[in-house]
Amino acid sequence: MSEAEPVTGSSLRPAYAATRAHLGIVAVLFVLAGIGWWWTVVEMRGMDNGPWTALGTFGWFVGVWVVMMAAMMFPSVSPTVALYARMSRSSVLAVAFTAGYLATWAVAGVIAFLIALTTTHLAHDALSWDNAGQGIAGVTLLLAAGYELTPLKDVCLGKCRSPLGTLLGSWRAGWSGAFRLGLGNGAWCVGCCWALMASLFALGVMSVTWMAAVAALIAIEKTIPWRRVATYGTTTVLVVLGVIMLVAPDALPGLTVPGQDPMPSTSPMGS
Repeated sequence: MSEAEPVTGSSLRPAYAATRAHLGIVAVLFVLAGIGWWWTVVEMRGMDNGPWTALGTFGWFVGVWVVMMAAMMFPSVSPTVALYARMSRSSVLAVAFTAGYLATWAVAGVIAFLIALTTTHLAHDALSWDNAGQGIAGVTLLLAAGYELTPLKDVCLGKCRSPLGTLLGSWRAGWSGAFRLGLGNGAWCVGCCWALMASLFALGVMSVTWMAAVAALIAIEKTIPWRRVATYGTTTVLVVLGVIMLVAPDALPGLTVPGQDPMPSTSPMGS
């Protein structure tokens, strides 16, 4: 990655050009994202119980997770999908590419559910807010901030921001090739964003407000020309959120603090 990229955003230019050439594909992805946001708001209404909210049954959570990922990720991945459509000269194959991308995030959701289930089982009541829940939430946000500055994050973000080189380096033809390319692109995206998604669990995975905030951070990192500004800005936001979570969680706007105005339909993980 050249030093000029954070200033000029040159690695994003092919994707931006493809976006202008395939506005229909981009529009469809944005419409699907909008439907996902609407469905998520309806489905999760009244279910936000703050940090470490219970995830429900496996089938329900995975279904909600896939829709959430479509809502959160489709806007930021739309330039890459448009670029793939331009390179393959097929809008139809772009569907397979997008399906592969979403499949990777579905697998990530399954892993997240299993980790949460295992942690809850082993920790018993440790994740409840009055025990270690608040501290773990704050530390999770600070660790997410630290990941922003790691070489692995830098590599994964570079792949997301340089889709032309990523696609050319692993090009495969046909439907299966499109799906596998989508899987690969999704894997780089998971590597880039997993810590931000972990921060969502710490803030309330059923909170539409924090879901929108995390989605905005992801989109900013992937799409604005000034890469370093985006990375350091995201890091700063996570550090501030982590510190406030540790010392004064009531000061976080939109945060549901467990134990205050409890929701009868759900309970914190581990409670």
